[in-house]
Amino acid sequence: MSPRSIGVVMNGVTGRMGYRQHLVRSVLAINEQGGVALSDGSRVLLRPVLVGRNPDKLAKLAADHGIADWTTDLDAALAVEENQIYFDAQVTQARVKSVLKAIEAGKHVYTEKPTAETVEEAVALAQAAEARGIKNGVVQDKLFLPGLLKLKRLIDGGFFGRILSVRGEFGYWVFEGDWQSAQRPSWNYRTEDGGGIVLDMFPHWAYVLENLFGRVRSVYAQTATHIPERVDERGETYAATADDAAYGVFELEGGIIAQINSSWCVRVNRDELVEFQVDGTHGSAVAGLRNCRFQHRAGTPKPVWNPDLPVTARFRDDWQEVPDNDEFDNGFKIQWEMFVRHVVEDAPFPYDFASGARGVRLAELGLRSSAEGRRLEVGA
Repeated sequence: MSPRSIGVVMNGVTGRMGYRQHLVRSVLAINEQGGVALSDGSRVLLRPVLVGRNPDKLAKLAADHGIADWTTDLDAALAVEENQIYFDAQVTQARVKSVLKAIEAGKHVYTEKPTAETVEEAVALAQAAEARGIKNGVVQDKLFLPGLLKLKRLIDGGFFGRILSVRGEFGYWVFEGDWQSAQRPSWNYRTEDGGGIVLDMFPHWAYVLENLFGRVRSVYAQTATHIPERVDERGETYAATADDAAYGVFELEGGIIAQINSSWCVRVNRDELVEFQVDGTHGSAVAGLRNCRFQHRAGTPKPVWNPDLPVTARFRDDWQEVPDNDEFDNGFKIQWEMFVRHVVEDAPFPYDFASGARGVRLAELGLRSSAEGRRLEVGA
């Protein structure tokens, strides 16, 4: 049975994330494996149509990867009937207008997060998609990290007993741009351009917490702009007006308390760039990007606090590794395959615009909590 193909309008893939994870490691990788496998045994190939503002970048990208179609005219790409899916990896400020155009054109929409800068816009997108009857999805890649898949295996197996708390540490030092170039674009550090670590990371924490432990019921956050000046891509100093660190406490369904620190101003002294420690009545685990360690209550040592004696115990030696027991594919690619099956054969896809709006709402409440210095209820 020969595979069929559908057009995928990809807007914003000249950027780092859109190019590496979505174009190369997802869409092109899917085609290299023969397409997305459907339940009836057939396959679907994806025909990317690159869209952006810079024709030179688009032409080079298309030539480098043998892609036939590219354009700077989004309306023209959306007017082609065979182009069934619209994907958005632009900067957040440009997202809502383009996604609404795709919805009006009747295209199924898959987008990076956050879906919008404000909860009103995010909810409006969800409502517009529902009214038009189009399939919609939001990238929630952290759920498909090997470390978190192993953590979910422990949760689903009842390993923890009653889960008490979650502690998350995310971040690394992003160079200021003067004596070493920054690893992130300068707009990330300007509120007026849609930057800030809360808007960037709290939508991630919303879906991670919701899908693994329970929905967030309240938030208390303290944000900071630790580095007030940075140097941009042209070597010019600019005022960093956006938050570059956030310290959040989240109350979840069932009384679980989660504490997550997010920072672009922290030097890494942990095994991975993000780690979550989960403590329960029967056991604990620490999950990162790829690995997950656990300690059962029967194997938990009995530390005694004595500041007058040196510590001789190697606490990490008392933990075990969760085995792979599987081959883990690229998380972005897995979710692309899920969304294509959702579009083509109505397979389940729970990561919709409504879930994206909940992430934006958590970010908005986190910023407000910090500004007002109080804990805020998230609501249903």
